Amino acid sequence: MNLIRDNALVVSVILFFILLFAFTKILGPIPFTVNNFNTNNSIPFETQGTGKASAPPDKALINLGVTSSAPNVEAAQDATNASAERIIEGLKELEIDEKDIKTTNYSITPNYDFSEGSQEITGYTVAQNLEVKTPIDLVNEAVDSATSNGANLVGNISFTLDDEKEAELKNTARKEAVAKAKESAEGLAKASGIRLGKIINVRESFSGETPPPIAFDTREVGTPEEQIQTNITPGESNVEVTVTLTYETL
Repeated sequence: MNLIRDNALVVSVILFFILLFAFTKILGPIPFTVNNFNTNNSIPFETQGTGKASAPPDKALINLGVTSSAPNVEAAQDATNASAERIIEGLKELEIDEKDIKTTNYSITPNYDFSEGSQEITGYTVAQNLEVKTPIDLVNEAVDSATSNGANLVGNISFTLDDEKEAELKNTARKEAVAKAKESAEGLAKASGIRLGKIINVRESFSGETPPPIAFDTREVGTPEEQIQTNITPGESNVEVTVTLTYETL
């Protein structure tokens, strides 16, 4: 009885494979799909580094002015214009390019006498303001030249870097920031047992400071012999870069 049952099972299995073979020959392979699921439980790991670079500024912005008063507008304008022309010519003699000298303000203001209880115009004051961009090594000479040629207003003097020098400082600070961020990441990962993968994102931010503007009070200029030579020291301009690195964790 068991022999008959075993023989029937063998026959059934053989018949199944024969039918399966015939089916695939006629209709092709039986289609089936496999779904792949990738799981990623890694948490991004961030670290920061800050780099700094500094250099003396190479440009100065000087604000100069001249004012003249006269009983009538024409006389005040003539005096102011003449002084402004002398100032500009003196700056050009220092080889300051004319394109770096520009007028930022020109005003005509009436002068009033209120002593008798009335409002009486007694004359006019004409003012012209100039902004001068000069190489840093000419800033003292530029101020002295301007005042000796009639400038009786000297405003804020500020210091800047040219674009090429600023880009150079940023690149130097950036390299230092990246190196510090990587060093920090490796140290933290080692201490905490985290395995770092590749860097998947980088962010940076910039800050920095230039020497503060130097403010001058309005001053009347005497004869050249009475003038004291200008002595301005610009200090250094600083660039600071902070870099944030984001790593995969394994």
